Amino acid sequence: MNIQNEINKTKGFTNLELLAKQVVEGFISGMHKSPFHGFSSEFAEHKVYNNGESTKHIDWKLYAKTDKLFTKRYEEETNLRCHIIIDNSSSMHYPVIKEHHLGSLNKISFSVLATACLMNILKKQRDAIGLSIYSDAYDYYAPEKGSERHHQMLVSKLSDIVTNTPDTKHTDTYTFLHQVAEKIHRRSLIFLFTDMFQSSSSPEKLFEALRHLKYNKHEVILFHTFDSSKEVHFDFDNRPARFIDVETNEFVNLYADNIKENYQKAVAEYFHDLKMKCSQYRIKYVEADITKDFDKILTTYLVERQKFV
Repeated sequence: MNIQNEINKTKGFTNLELLAKQVVEGFISGMHKSPFHGFSSEFAEHKVYNNGESTKHIDWKLYAKTDKLFTKRYEEETNLRCHIIIDNSSSMHYPVIKEHHLGSLNKISFSVLATACLMNILKKQRDAIGLSIYSDAYDYYAPEKGSERHHQMLVSKLSDIVTNTPDTKHTDTYTFLHQVAEKIHRRSLIFLFTDMFQSSSSPEKLFEALRHLKYNKHEVILFHTFDSSKEVHFDFDNRPARFIDVETNEFVNLYADNIKENYQKAVAEYFHDLKMKCSQYRIKYVEADITKDFDKILTTYLVERQKFV
């Protein structure tokens, strides 16, 4: 599926729920050979109808074929509690998207659309969904619920953070992950969308906060969000340019080719260290490259959900 085309067809993020629905339907249609086929169906199995039971769930098509009455048995209404955490700091709004480039995605819009897609699937399965958004403050918190009203409230909040570009905001993942961990009391599946850029705390402190979530017996999936073209391969024209840190406003003037090789090496080592740390603390690490589609994210959810419930 071409996600950019879907974004263009729905006129950007003006109707986030419709956009997410179309992306999920495209994902599901490509799963006909997948072992997860039918995952969004609520139906579990048939059982013989007994006199006096409600006729609401009788399978009349099956009756026409067999001349016997069977009812459909459904899964429990809420099988899972899921809490999604989104880093909304200034670095997540890179690259800057101009309004007329509707088909473009930056890190925050990628994270928001991926979250909306996950919510669409969770809603189908009647799972409870919670949401936290942070930057240099704990900007938003909603506990896990499964109602339609709650779902619409979360969709509205997600739309807001895409359309409203914040002032310069630092990342304080360490502080607010600890606060999130204190708020979530029942065992949950937790997704964290962040680019892992934080100047105020060391990586050790960041993983200390992630371990806080693990200590409370939550399953944690880290979606490491990045732009592989710019932030990994350093794909810039070789001309004099000023590179500005969007969270501190510090800058350096240079030719891209002069540091490209060393930059790529340093980033590769950083990614490797992140993966090793996540493996050490049993945190699921997933590369969320905004230049690619959402298949890896949605498939990861399906795999982890099967393990969790």
